[in-house]
Amino acid sequence: TPNRSHTNIMSAVTMTSIVAPTAKPVARVARHQFGAAPATFGKGNGSKTVMMSRWKGMDEDISDDQQDIARGRNMVDSKFQGGFGLGGTHNAVMSSSDYVSDGFKDLNNMTDEGYYISKGFMDRVTVHICKNFMELPKIKVPLILGVWGGKGQGKTFQSMLMFKKLGISPIVMSAGELESGNAGEPAKLIRQRYREASDIIKKGRMSTLFINDLDAGAGRMGGSTQYTVNNQMVNATLMNLADNPTNVQLPGQYQVEEIPRVPIIATGNDFSTLYAPLIRDGRMEKYYWSPTFEDRVGVACGIFKADGVEEKDVEVLVRTFDGQSIDFFGALRARVYDDKVREWITATGIEALGPLLVNPKRGSAVTFDAPRMNLDILLQYGKMLEAEQENVKRVQLADSYLDGAVLAGDGGSSNTAGSLLG
Repeated sequence: TPNRSHTNIMSAVTMTSIVAPTAKPVARVARHQFGAAPATFGKGNGSKTVMMSRWKGMDEDISDDQQDIARGRNMVDSKFQGGFGLGGTHNAVMSSSDYVSDGFKDLNNMTDEGYYISKGFMDRVTVHICKNFMELPKIKVPLILGVWGGKGQGKTFQSMLMFKKLGISPIVMSAGELESGNAGEPAKLIRQRYREASDIIKKGRMSTLFINDLDAGAGRMGGSTQYTVNNQMVNATLMNLADNPTNVQLPGQYQVEEIPRVPIIATGNDFSTLYAPLIRDGRMEKYYWSPTFEDRVGVACGIFKADGVEEKDVEVLVRTFDGQSIDFFGALRARVYDDKVREWITATGIEALGPLLVNPKRGSAVTFDAPRMNLDILLQYGKMLEAEQENVKRVQLADSYLDGAVLAGDGGSSNTAGSLLG
């Protein structure tokens, strides 16, 4: 019938418009649409591929420019690269801890002028670093150098002076980063820091992974020390780095990618507390740092150089306090300033200290003349420091407190002044 044929014709037109729409020419894609549009067009199962952009190299660039900018800083002389705060492409657009390594140690503001570097220390560390950057035939060079010795002997400061002198940009870790509430986090962090140092080497500058107080973070201090999964994984990770220094993978990345070898330098006080297979000769080279009298005098002369103390007086000072560590002389110099600080507090008044010490106004910063230092004054303050050390050794109140309550008149006195003076 006419009505039925008319209905069929309308249905056919409608279905045709839905199933087979009229082909329209593809218009030019605006530049701002590149990010949202698919990367390729094709027909069938991808037999024909058309690039969306003329900038093929930029489309395929998977590098992280922000990270490259941040890590590339200080790779060249400062005259060729603007400083922070100056406009330009040398500044990273994003400011985030994801792009700036927490372990990078910038030594540009550190001066080695006037400071003493031990010849023996420099020889051992320099030889270790050079051997790790050389390709020696059929020689297995230990990746880790363990510098250990007494407390306060300047192991870390000597290392930083050497890094400054050798032009090394170290990646630094501390013992506190070797433990975490999350299992496996410290081991992952060691690999990340190692690869960061490897990236610096890849860009043409020497670097090293420097771990402070390794024994405090990964060692066992007696039978009562809790040995955690992280302790075990830190030791295992360092052993793996020593065995495979050019194939270091992060979790989830399993492709074999050769990276530059990074020498590791670790400091500590007692490496006998570490896992024995880690400190074996093939993995770790050990160096016991015990400064000689010349080393101690040289370091002390650098400490008191700005105060005009003569070398012969420094020698007398070192001989007098022969049993003290090197940092004792730094503490001694700081102790001499106590009288000047005390005079300033008296002149200023207790109530007015806060605004002058915290966020002072321009021109109102605290300044005073340096105190006079000579041999007699230094010996006097040195004896005071030694007396405090002796009190800590002799007056061990914790023993009495742990044994039971100590009351006046019951086996002694709660007044500690008498014991301190006696």
